[in-house]
Amino acid sequence: MSQFFQIHPDNPQLRLIKQAAQIIDNGGIVALPTDSCYALVCHLDDKDAVMRLRKIRNVDEKHHLTLLCRDLSEIAQYAKVDNRQYRLLKAATPGPYTFILEATREVPRRLSHPSRKTIGLRVPENSITHALLEELKQPLLGTTLILPDEAEPLTDPELIRERLEKLIDLVIDGGACSLVPTTVIDMTADSPELVRQGRGDVALFGL
Repeated sequence: MSQFFQIHPDNPQLRLIKQAAQIIDNGGIVALPTDSCYALVCHLDDKDAVMRLRKIRNVDEKHHLTLLCRDLSEIAQYAKVDNRQYRLLKAATPGPYTFILEATREVPRRLSHPSRKTIGLRVPENSITHALLEELKQPLLGTTLILPDEAEPLTDPELIRERLEKLIDLVIDGGACSLVPTTVIDMTADSPELVRQGRGDVALFGL
């Protein structure tokens, strides 16, 4: 049975953030709010947790999971970012964007795309997620909370609890989230390419 924390969306309670971080450190999977949809997240280096997360979503290793990062400097630790890419990323972060970039050696091989060696990264603009990232001092691995054979993400924390309480370890209730996922931009080509239109405005990238 999963735990259920009600955390203030603007002023997260540090006590609960610390408990959530401990659950993640112990191999737990957590549903939390972001600046787009609710997401499922786990520890970056926990192979078993990553496998559980993929099983819940019913996605294989070809599906990009996303690193949720604190800031641009953390992105640069896990992805190769040139000056042109950096300027675009700086203009768009934090915000509802996921960027596909070439992975560095810091990314465990099992997490990068098996054929392209790329990784999805983002800097979410959400106080709860940011507080948790600060407490952990490293990225979270995450994916939009869309269940298999469903088209829309889950956005109601009570419904998330009802549907997933036997599959995950914690639901963080930070209020309702958007139904619209992040905009996904592939930054590995000479110019940005739109992979998925979501909440983020693509005009920043000349698209």
